[in-house]
Amino acid sequence: MRPNPPTLRTFAAILALTLAAASELHAADNKACEPAVVLDAEAEKQAIRDVISRMEAAWNRGDFRGYMQGFANPDVVFVSRGEFQKDWQGTLDHYIRDYGSSAESRGTLHFFDIKIEMLGPDAAQLISRYQLNRPQKPQDGINTRLLRKRDGQWIIALNHVSSRELP
Repeated sequence: MRPNPPTLRTFAAILALTLAAASELHAADNKACEPAVVLDAEAEKQAIRDVISRMEAAWNRGDFRGYMQGFANPDVVFVSRGEFQKDWQGTLDHYIRDYGSSAESRGTLHFFDIKIEMLGPDAAQLISRYQLNRPQKPQDGINTRLLRKRDGQWIIALNHVSSRELP
């Protein structure tokens, strides 16, 4: 006995609807497992600018430890003068040794032309210019920084400085 053609059509329609419903349920289950992350890019960029502003203020008052609070501790990767600095403590030691003997040797630091690109909810790229004004060996340069958000705070995980002494 041959099946009635309307019966085959009915079976095919029920099968198609069942597969479609199963597919939608599977997609809904997968979305339920994904964390709901809403990124307010402008708020995150402002939080990053605030970190840079606090670092600048700390430098200018001679607080190198305060300046270093903007960097990942102990695992910052810091490249300057064509060399890797030795972790967070090594970078702090470098600043104290090379800039910290007086307000004149430390100079006044200013970051500007700050450009921030959000790479994700916990990662951002920052490129900025800076000037270090001081009587001997004033500098200007560019910082390229990878920031990571850890425990709700933005910190610099990778810092690359390209600088030059001004005449």
